[in-house]
Amino acid sequence: MIDALQYPFMQRALVVGVCLGALASYYGAFVVQRRMSFLGVGLSHAAFGGIALGLLLGIEPFWVAVPFTVGVGWAIAWISDHGPLTSDTAIGILFAVAIALGVVLLSYRQQYTADAFTYLFGSILAVEAFDVGVLLALVVGTAALAPLWPRWAYATFDRTLARADGVPVQRDDLMLITCIAITVVAAVKLVGAILVTAFLVVPAATARLHARSFRTMTLGAMGVGTTTAVAGLFASFYLDWPSGAAIILMQALVFSLALAVSYR
Repeated sequence: MIDALQYPFMQRALVVGVCLGALASYYGAFVVQRRMSFLGVGLSHAAFGGIALGLLLGIEPFWVAVPFTVGVGWAIAWISDHGPLTSDTAIGILFAVAIALGVVLLSYRQQYTADAFTYLFGSILAVEAFDVGVLLALVVGTAALAPLWPRWAYATFDRTLARADGVPVQRDDLMLITCIAITVVAAVKLVGAILVTAFLVVPAATARLHARSFRTMTLGAMGVGTTTAVAGLFASFYLDWPSGAAIILMQALVFSLALAVSYR
């Protein structure tokens, strides 16, 4: 393993992998516990639409995809709270529209099709200094918002009682969705729009099998997310596998083992 660490690209990938594994798992605990796993699918596909718009405009895709994806996330929350549709229905509609928009935008600049394709599958081994900076900034931002965790957790288990106790549930929901959306956008370039949902769902689902509280579930998910990211990157390096897929397979392996133990 030591020889792999001599390469700068591997060093950057490990930093990004640990940060992303921790962040996605932290927010994934809320996604799984609130039974909103489909949200990750919707936001990752929305991010693809924003990335296509950024490529078309010649702007760094991240800066376009963030407000675009956050806007879709807020629209999902608003429709779910005020409209006659469930969140799953709203997600299904909006992510399909976002993908269609992305395809249409790319048709105007077909020379960017190859660049857009890389965002579907990602490449964590090809990270740049910008990507490292984004993930580190997200870690700092998440740490700064840590005092909101008890309120988010309260609303996760009983929204009605949380409202009655004066918790600004709707505002907190928008803040949580914003954080999830930004994390998803950062992850799309690294693991791809197709696989990013697994980063949110699999570690949290694994931890939920054995956790006795939401706090231990969150910490367990972060542990699974970070360790499988490191293991997947080393597997990718030595076995010449696609890095994002290798990490997901490691997550699936840990989940399978945890599931088997839970049935004993």
